[in-house]
Amino acid sequence: MAKRDYYEVLGVERGASEADIKQAYRRLAMKYHPDRNPDDPKAEENFKEVKEAFEMLSDKQKRAAYDQFGHAGVDPSAGMGAGGFGGAGFGDIFDSVFGDIFGQGRGGNRAYRGADLRYDLEMTLEDAVAGTEIKIRVPTLVGCETCGGKGSRSGKAPDTCGTCGGAGQVRMQQGFFSVQQTCPKCRGAGKVISDPCGTCGGSGKTRGNKTISVKVPAGVDSGDRIRLSGEGEPGQNGGPPGDLYVNVVVKDHPIFAREDNDLRCEVPIDFVTAVLGGELEVPTLSGRVMLKIPPETQTGRMFRLRGKGVRSVRGGPVGDLICRVMVETPVNLNKDQKELLRKFGESLSGEGNTHSPRASSWLDGVKKFFEEMKFS
Repeated sequence: MAKRDYYEVLGVERGASEADIKQAYRRLAMKYHPDRNPDDPKAEENFKEVKEAFEMLSDKQKRAAYDQFGHAGVDPSAGMGAGGFGGAGFGDIFDSVFGDIFGQGRGGNRAYRGADLRYDLEMTLEDAVAGTEIKIRVPTLVGCETCGGKGSRSGKAPDTCGTCGGAGQVRMQQGFFSVQQTCPKCRGAGKVISDPCGTCGGSGKTRGNKTISVKVPAGVDSGDRIRLSGEGEPGQNGGPPGDLYVNVVVKDHPIFAREDNDLRCEVPIDFVTAVLGGELEVPTLSGRVMLKIPPETQTGRMFRLRGKGVRSVRGGPVGDLICRVMVETPVNLNKDQKELLRKFGESLSGEGNTHSPRASSWLDGVKKFFEEMKFS
């Protein structure tokens, strides 16, 4: 199978600059890297193809030969080296391109960013709506108290690693390729501690807790996340610390339930108030208000109190408080009360279905249902 044109492989024009070629290689190498595509054998082939194209076009002499003679000008049999790579190993190519992305390249210790942390913050509905400031204790890595963060028992400075010579990397020859890997002895640090601290094992850090003040903005809800930059675990070899992500969890409220910017609640009313109407005091997050109940109110009726809900943390208008009334059936009646209700019921039944329109409609529907079943 004939090789594809190197410029076509990288997706650049023949007159592309060195910067354009390098940028194209970065993008495609990231896309096809085997570590990012473990289940795609085609990705590894594409990665090798992209790598070969970059190695050729990033070298001025090889590029000139390729531009004049095509693949024949850089063929291995023509003295260009095994596989057309001119003796350059994969580690050389990868380091030269990605060294400025992943910290330092060859011959130096890489700086690693600290890990991000997550903390689930439980809070009341009142605090979530109004906003508050809360102090939290977060488990994280802290400086070892035994060795003062130095990592050694004696306080002696770390020695240069004898395996990698302080580079933090070692090279392994694999066929035509020279692969650079993290030093197994110092794990990339470039230095080793001869008398590691018994508490922290030489890392200079131990698991502990730190207290952080979190400013919670007004209007947050469950699922919202607050990012505290630099409050995660510390980095290694001078790398920046990670971030702390505080996930808001609003606890269930005994009265209100939040739906977006609205609050909902159920309000029980007695039988007499439902029939004759009246006023009822209901709570809101900003105080008490009077809710007017019109006569002949049925269970399930909704009443909307404008502006008594929540303003979202993202802005916008304040929501409403929606009250759903529930007519409560009287319980624990005495003999006289029961007798009064019987007489009251008899007085209603004597006037037909005037006082129970829903019951009348329902009974008509039931009658029709049975009639249709009888003739079907």
